Amino acid sequence: MVSQADLDTAEATLKEDQSNANAIRATIEKKTIRAPFAGRLGIRQVNLGQYLDSGKPIVSLQSLAPIYATFSLPQQDLALLQTGMPVRVQVDAYPNRTFEGTLSAINPDLDASTRSVSVQATFANADQVLRPGMFAKIEVVLPELKDVLVIPATAILSAPYGDSVYVVESKAAGQGGKTSLTVRQQFIRVGRVRGDYLTVESGLKTGEKVVSAGAFKLRNGMAVIENNDIAPKASLAPRPADS
Repeated sequence: MVSQADLDTAEATLKEDQSNANAIRATIEKKTIRAPFAGRLGIRQVNLGQYLDSGKPIVSLQSLAPIYATFSLPQQDLALLQTGMPVRVQVDAYPNRTFEGTLSAINPDLDASTRSVSVQATFANADQVLRPGMFAKIEVVLPELKDVLVIPATAILSAPYGDSVYVVESKAAGQGGKTSLTVRQQFIRVGRVRGDYLTVESGLKTGEKVVSAGAFKLRNGMAVIENNDIAPKASLAPRPADS
């Protein structure tokens, strides 16, 4: 049995105490750091007992499964791309292993300076061996296969006015003479690169023989002798011993 004034005072005191309790709980909540997602923590950047300023980094947190690879492709390939395509990636840390993923996103706009399109691939990375920041060699597997003409990259002579190769031709030396070999400079248009090889879009025909080593020493119409013993060995997946 109390007066109305005492009741009002008690209710006001209760609400004030509840508000103070909520403020204390909010302060305690701010002192508890929770990760926004599951992942792996790195080396902490603060020490125990240290005061933290707002926005100061504490520790690196990385989500490793799945992991995403972002890279760029020329705008000429945009018509061939679509989400869901298989993607292969290789990294220097695991040179004998190829990781399989899928193309998950294609940027709607192109880079204004390079005219390339940014795309993203997703890899399951169940064993968490792929890490953010790795340099990688990435290939998008196109659904359509076609025959192409390829030559070693060492056969190409690059110049401001175009790329060229030296084609080896047989030349008869007259009656009773032996057939000799000469070279003819041929300008070509190259396409894609795969390992030590380049595709030729125009300028060469199937079956023509090109000089693959020492082409910078030759001149148009020069006589040559074929010797493939010292020619460098080309590979689709080169792995230099001293790399």
